[in-house]
Amino acid sequence: MNISVFCASSHPHDKKISEAANELGHRIALGGHTLLYGGSNLGLMGTVSGAALESGGTVIAVIPTFFSEEIITSQKVSETVRVKSMAERKEYLIAHSDAFIALPGGIGTLDEVLEVMVHNQLGPLRDSSHCDKLVILYNPDGFWNPFLQQIDLMGEHGFFRSGRRPNVMAFSSIEEIMQTL
Repeated sequence: MNISVFCASSHPHDKKISEAANELGHRIALGGHTLLYGGSNLGLMGTVSGAALESGGTVIAVIPTFFSEEIITSQKVSETVRVKSMAERKEYLIAHSDAFIALPGGIGTLDEVLEVMVHNQLGPLRDSSHCDKLVILYNPDGFWNPFLQQIDLMGEHGFFRSGRRPNVMAFSSIEEIMQTL
């Protein structure tokens, strides 16, 4: 299974999120899955990809060419895919991934989660063989709860054509995430 991990290129204040990124990288690799991620060696991105590599996993970095060569080449990975823009990076990740896991993060992480959700919502209009791609949120201490409440509110107001909440799940442990995959 190809798993994209959306996460920050910074380190959070809460060390347990960094520890979870490390555990997630190891578990993806040990499960025989391929990790796809945003390509940076910084922050949680570097943590999750470094852990997957350390455990012998296949890691594919998808990174826009406008990032510095130092960032692009500083993390040893199995494969580097260079794209022209952040939008192209998201398109590549969606096209080449079976599931998505989002760690707590900032605006970029939220943008990536929403992009997959929009893809899932509009996919059937583009392709009759389309199926929802699973989006899993690592939700320590309820980090994603306000986001999930907003999604539910949108559904209550009838803003989903399908009449149901998008395929997004939230778990408070990496163990629960791996069992779901």
